[in-house]
Amino acid sequence: MPTYDYKCNACDHSFELFQHISEKPIKKCPACGKLKAERAIGAGSAVIFKGSGFYQTDYRSEEYKSKAKKETESVKSEKAETKTTEKK
Repeated sequence: MPTYDYKCNACDHSFELFQHISEKPIKKCPACGKLKAERAIGAGSAVIFKGSGFYQTDYRSEEYKSKAKKETESVKSEKAETKTTEKK
């Protein structure tokens, strides 16, 4: 259930209300009691994944994976070559 922001047009009181998504917006302000409260438009929130998570690289193609593997192997071999030449 989301939390909605409200603002009263009569007394400028701002408040949050935890409501079910299908509930209608309230009209009565809890501060002044007038029927001038309106639901404010908020920025919203991001989707929250719980658990081990999802990553962009989880669903890469086999072609991408093979190219990435070749690239990391070539970098490792270059590092090994520079270490052997530095020792001499």
